[in-house]
Amino acid sequence: MLAILRRIIRRTGKREGGQSLVEFALVLPIFLLVLFAIVDFGMAFHAWIAVTNSAREGARLGAVRGPATEIEQRVRDTTGTLDQANLTVTVTNAEGDPGDSVIVDVSYAYSLMTPMADLLALVSGGTISDSLTLSSTADMRLE
Repeated sequence: MLAILRRIIRRTGKREGGQSLVEFALVLPIFLLVLFAIVDFGMAFHAWIAVTNSAREGARLGAVRGPATEIEQRVRDTTGTLDQANLTVTVTNAEGDPGDSVIVDVSYAYSLMTPMADLLALVSGGTISDSLTLSSTADMRLE
């Protein structure tokens, strides 16, 4: 009886080798989709933090009477590894009176790094773009 049971287990075990391969092939695209989403979220979050920090740095320089050209250069210097071609800096009221506000607005067009954009466009019918606009505004009083 035990020999028959072993023979049945061996035959069943050999047949299930292909089943695990099929299951892996079905789960792999979902796993990669989640992995790509995590990578894109992390990269976009990094870009958002850099944009927010650079706007704050520019506003601080403007608050101590830095000229608009130096404010823009400080913003661009503090963005780190972001693509400067996709970065827009707007400085408002840098030459105002003490007590007025200097406003620094920074926008960055972040393009998705992974094939998630194509999949999102396919699922949404093209209504979701493969680019995100990250922006931050900092407002500080002139000293």
